[in-house]
Amino acid sequence: MAQRTAVAIIGAGPAGLLLSQLLHQAGIDCVVLERRSRAHVEGRIRAGVLEQGTVDLLDRAGVAGRLRREGLVHEGFRLALDSRLFRIDLRERTGGSAVTVYGQTEVTHDLIEAHLARGADLLFEATDVALRGTNGDAPVVTFLRNGSEHRLRCDYVVGCDGFHGVCRASIPRDALQGFERVYPFGWLGILADVPPCDHELIYSNHARGFALASMRSPTRSRYYVQVPLDTTLDDWPDERIWDELALRLGPKAAANMTPGPAIEKSIAPLRSFVAEPMRHGRLFLAGDAAHIVPPTGAKGLNLAASDVAMLADALIARYHGGSEQALDGYSDRALGRVWKAERFSWWLTGLTHRFPDMDGFARRMQMAELDYIRQSPAAQKVLAENYVGLPLPCG
Repeated sequence: MAQRTAVAIIGAGPAGLLLSQLLHQAGIDCVVLERRSRAHVEGRIRAGVLEQGTVDLLDRAGVAGRLRREGLVHEGFRLALDSRLFRIDLRERTGGSAVTVYGQTEVTHDLIEAHLARGADLLFEATDVALRGTNGDAPVVTFLRNGSEHRLRCDYVVGCDGFHGVCRASIPRDALQGFERVYPFGWLGILADVPPCDHELIYSNHARGFALASMRSPTRSRYYVQVPLDTTLDDWPDERIWDELALRLGPKAAANMTPGPAIEKSIAPLRSFVAEPMRHGRLFLAGDAAHIVPPTGAKGLNLAASDVAMLADALIARYHGGSEQALDGYSDRALGRVWKAERFSWWLTGLTHRFPDMDGFARRMQMAELDYIRQSPAAQKVLAENYVGLPLPCG
């Protein structure tokens, strides 16, 4: 079965769905292919802190109605050093910016509903995806669906299919360079239908390791503790997680914590990764297909959204104005912002976690830097402007 479209988008996560929505609004045809089922895609538990730029982009895409009603606007967050809390005022330090807590699962649901409402070409359970001719002027995507072979001709292919997807793997090895940092620990996360222990996020650097108190709503909490890479979920029954959180977050947070049964538990390793360039011929990479950041600082989804914003504008310029200049500059522009987000996530991870080889000197450097941030409005401004999200690069 053969089909023709302007842009083939591989992957129906937030990046692929958001790009499709923006292109649709501009009258540009596209097809979204997703290997997994709709239920699987909508059930994935991910981060939930959105930069203002991401919220604005979802507004532009016409899918921010529920976000505006249910999202929790956070004007600050807290840092803790061995249970001693201090607050970073985002609005004050950035001249009015904030972040919004709204789960990535909810973003994905809203985008899928928008696609289904308009009868978009959103094809779940499309397997054995393969790319042909992306380095020429007539790319073809082949895949299997419902037992039939399909052939999709297009002008451009956009890979939004994640770190393990087919798109980056389709680029010749000698045309791509990867940069990676693997961290010697992971995050054990617990999701529970209990009220949060604080109305803002708490990032805690404790002698026993990092901890994070977060939330998805006023009645659903998300917590994390730093664990060794060889940890298994069997090592951490619910009671042990709650006890450890109380220790690492400190007595004030512990006094307001409501333990409850986990509705989801997982262990995620931490990694930094960047692929350069983010384009090969008529194949473009966006989101996790091109880069991974540690979850510290919540940059993953937001970085994918900034990729999509730049790529959507470049494709609109191509189809509406006939210019390929923005497409030609996409990789360099996107990577400029990617590396700044990588730097911030790497720095905040190093500031808040206990490393296995950390000696007394390194620990005291952490303590000194956190104390400096606590006392310095200038340092808080730098932290805050990175946390709420740097502006998109011009050009």
